[in-house]
Amino acid sequence: MPHLFDSYQLKSVTLRNRIGISPMCQYSSDDGMANDFHLVHLGSRAIGGAGLIIAEATAVEPRGRITPRDAGIWSDKHIEPLQRINKFIKEHGAVPGIQLAHAGRKASAARPWEGDNSLKDSEGGWETIAPSAIAFDNEKLWRVPNEMTRQDIQQIQDDFRSATVRSLEVGYEWLELHFAHGYLAHSFYSPLSNKRTDEYGGSFENRIRFLLETTRAVREVWPDRLPLTARLSCSDWVEGGWTIDDSVELSKKLKAEGVDLIDCSSGFNTPDNKNIPFGSGWQIPFSEKIRHDADIATAAVGAITNAMQADEIIRNNRADIVLLGREMLRDPYWTYRAAQELHQKNIATLPIQYASWL
Repeated sequence: MPHLFDSYQLKSVTLRNRIGISPMCQYSSDDGMANDFHLVHLGSRAIGGAGLIIAEATAVEPRGRITPRDAGIWSDKHIEPLQRINKFIKEHGAVPGIQLAHAGRKASAARPWEGDNSLKDSEGGWETIAPSAIAFDNEKLWRVPNEMTRQDIQQIQDDFRSATVRSLEVGYEWLELHFAHGYLAHSFYSPLSNKRTDEYGGSFENRIRFLLETTRAVREVWPDRLPLTARLSCSDWVEGGWTIDDSVELSKKLKAEGVDLIDCSSGFNTPDNKNIPFGSGWQIPFSEKIRHDADIATAAVGAITNAMQADEIIRNNRADIVLLGREMLRDPYWTYRAAQELHQKNIATLPIQYASWL
């Protein structure tokens, strides 16, 4: 029976345990550039014992940033500081990963602590794009995005391909495609935000076309020996929207395109969150269902906070790994505490600089 501190191998990559850092936007970059904040933020979680460190949503073009302060990898100038961070992560026993993203109609926004609303041009905002010209939130006067042309679609897919090449040069060993949370890819597959009448809209097969083509473009340049994963919003939590059954079928198709693991999140394609049952482990049933029904590895996310809870997910085959977000912000050394609580000795090894004091 697997447990939380078992190693986990996916393709040629082996994680020292089943614990990963979920990609969390820090909104602390200038022109997409990583800096010392990111080195300390991600590096401390590597020292803290996690097996996998996934860098925050990283834009494949400037227009794809959520906010002006988002991380980016649309230029070669972004490579060197990311290499420095990954070198540190690897030196401390963790596997570095990246989440490639395009914000779509939710781009050009203020940072959450500055209002979390759409920015005007005079405030540093920019024009946004989406499958259909539908604003994310009319009540808050979010921008109406430009409906993407076929040329736009091809350009964004080329941007994902170029970002993948840079990710490989930077030294990432785990690549996640951000197909969730109301950003560009999610707005294609959800019928709530895609009203197109061409081959990219209408039927299920048409609405997932953008994702499959993008995955194919990435898979062409990302080595087969390294894990390729995708984060999905497994349900819109809105009547008439995307469902978990849709996600199972999409996961099967993504697996056929070379995706190795599904990171199972949900929601946030609309401002209406009243049906989302926020609470401890609220999204775990998604990872469990996709793991078994689509026969693909999964990551569980969402209010996973204590060691017994995380271990139960792995022991009962509800997911292959767990990704922690907010809990790791509260405690970068959660992994060591979990090892003590689960009586796992000599598993999450402290750096010698720390261990010598204990």
